[in-house]
Amino acid sequence: MQEDIKKALEVLKSGGIILYPTDTIWGIGCDATNPEAVKRIYDLKKRADSKSMLVLMENPALLDRYVSEVPEVAWDLVEISTTPLTVIYPRAKNLAANLLAEDGSIGIRFTKEAFTSRLLQRFRRPLVSTSANVSGEKSPTFFDEISDEIKNAVDYIVEYRQDDRTPAQASSIIKLGPGGQIEIIRK
Repeated sequence: MQEDIKKALEVLKSGGIILYPTDTIWGIGCDATNPEAVKRIYDLKKRADSKSMLVLMENPALLDRYVSEVPEVAWDLVEISTTPLTVIYPRAKNLAANLLAEDGSIGIRFTKEAFTSRLLQRFRRPLVSTSANVSGEKSPTFFDEISDEIKNAVDYIVEYRQDDRTPAQASSIIKLGPGGQIEIIRK
């Protein structure tokens, strides 16, 4: 795993994109503060940049760095969640502008998965996380379901967990509005 982290860090720091295991399914990722890298992912997925992507972070203490106002309820949601939870926060900041939704919001998930957590600790920036498929195609659950088109277009493919057949669980998605209103997008 250490060699994978070292190589992934080199690619991310140079503006590249990686294919990596997450706490849900395999993802395509890049530095969430780098608009050129974010554009490469949109192009690879053949996805309109009006459809935002989420970011992974390792430490909730960093949330204030990337969200202008964190509603109090957000801290409770992150703390009590026992399964992957993506929270959409209003008024993102310090992230690539082409990563955000049209209303300026961003989806953020805190991961406890071993590889991604260690990578994020070392990278010290949020990581884009989007399914490893072309938009409109089925999201691959396992590494061997990822198309060659995707594999050939990334700058580094993480070897860790390529043979893992543990069933994946999609994250729940909650959107926070001004004043902390909660809208459940996906249970």
